[in-house]
Parts: sequence; structure tokens; C-alpha cells
Amino acid sequence: MNRKQIPLNQLPLGQKANVAALKSDGSIRRRMLDLGLIDGTEIEPLYRSPSGNPAAYLIRGAVIALRSDLSEQIIVSVS
Repeated sequence: MNRKQIPLNQLPLGQKANVAALKSDGSIRRRMLDLGLIDGTEIEPLYRSPSGNPAAYLIRGAVIALRSDLSEQIIVSVS
């Protein structure tokens, strides 16, 4: 199966993907891991504010809002 990897902030609304990598480090990486963003976690963008920042994502049954600067550091695999 051919899967391409893109930053989370480029994933279209309603399309599911799986976390492939985190490009951040330090406390921001720790926070992302605490939210459950580990390899293989399914994630789906649900809503974007009118300005596009922040966006709401469904992660492990919880809706989490992430700013664009954080979501671009999350690499996801889409089919």
C-alpha cells in the first residue's frame, strides 16, 4: 500500500490519517506525547476556525485544538 506523509495542518477536514513522526523536541514533544500522539495513532481534523488557526482534531476519542505551528510539526501518513 502506497502511503504519503504530510504535515497534519495540510490534512483535509474529515480525512483520517495515522501519526508517522513528530518533528518537535523538548517540552512541546512531551506535550504531544501526553496527548497520545504516538506512532500509529489515528487522527482526524474536524473543524478549522474561520482564520484556519487553531483547528480541532479527533485524537483517541477526544477533541483537541492545535495551533497551526504545532500541527505542522506532526507528520501523518495518508493513503
